Amino acid sequence: MLNTLKDIKITGIRRFYDEMVKYKNVISLTLGEPDFPMPEGIKTAVIKAVMEDKTKYTSNAGLYELREEIVKYLTRFNLHYSKDEVMITVGGSEAIFASLKALVNIGDKVLIPSPGYPAYEGIVKILGAKPIYYTFNADLTINRDSILSGLNEGCKILIMSFPSNPLGNVLSKEDKEFVYESIKERDVFIISDEIYAALCYDDDYNSLMQYEDIREKSVYIGGFSKIFSMTGMRVGYICTCEKIYKEIIKVHQYMVTCASSISQYAALAGLKYCLCDADDMKNNFKKRRDYIYERLINMGLYVSLPKGAFYIFPSIEKFGISSEDFCYRFLKQKRVGVIPGNAFPDSGEGHIRISYANSIENLKIAMDKLESFIKSL
Repeated sequence: MLNTLKDIKITGIRRFYDEMVKYKNVISLTLGEPDFPMPEGIKTAVIKAVMEDKTKYTSNAGLYELREEIVKYLTRFNLHYSKDEVMITVGGSEAIFASLKALVNIGDKVLIPSPGYPAYEGIVKILGAKPIYYTFNADLTINRDSILSGLNEGCKILIMSFPSNPLGNVLSKEDKEFVYESIKERDVFIISDEIYAALCYDDDYNSLMQYEDIREKSVYIGGFSKIFSMTGMRVGYICTCEKIYKEIIKVHQYMVTCASSISQYAALAGLKYCLCDADDMKNNFKKRRDYIYERLINMGLYVSLPKGAFYIFPSIEKFGISSEDFCYRFLKQKRVGVIPGNAFPDSGEGHIRISYANSIENLKIAMDKLESFIKSL
């Protein structure tokens, strides 16, 4: 067994989910998976691709037409790439792994968000590198001292993730400018995971990738799981400069050869015909967010309003029990699943992550049960 794997655990998200499915009649507010069906236009495209025998390998980089549509789509966010700078991956997860593998050497330090998506820490450790953490303030803005501390400690890579999992926070214009000024003259690579870009509730979208003068040391990651409710289709993408691209595609080729051809045609149809469906989903998520936020505030819980994705991260510190104890007791007593904050990673302790990717009817039942549960503590 590889030494870098011996201390790696399955993520706290999956561990809790696997425990939850042992119970019957549970309302799950756990996984980051939209509850909406995949749009009809995408379903039709999948069937059509199969019937037309479009089941062969594509190029390693992915379908030419899909890469062209991604380039057009990203202009919505004031991001400008060429089709030759776009690579289709097996979901955002492979995009993260392949990017880090191409850029990280054993012993390197990687600056990652905390609380943050658990895969960053796990992949960094698997690759024999060392995670260093930057944190967030109570209003969900970046703790700037923690960024500077990590950079001064010699971190080779900075991972940005906005809108984020689990906080649901977005990158402010001020924080974008601060990070840019902090890294533009440093020998550091930036990986910007923007898988939730389509679920940003603010009118203005801020991304570090909007600074074209740092493109030579930057990787943008996006995908279609969230925007088109097609998590199982596993389609993501990477945008980066030629120099980095040539290294990442080596990893990508030997890992997977190419993304599923059928799934790529699904994503292509989504970008061409189903962006209105994606906007409808976002509007629904925003209504759910507003409902959940108001209920949590009325319960007396401290929580910041998320401005993206479909997660909210209330504090449970005042109850004096661990996040795991809180979530397991809530599951057993009320049959509602939420994720312990220590899954993101340990700095999330004292919080729970609630995914509002569920129907408003189920959210109302779950919030009633949560209110009843905390009154019993």
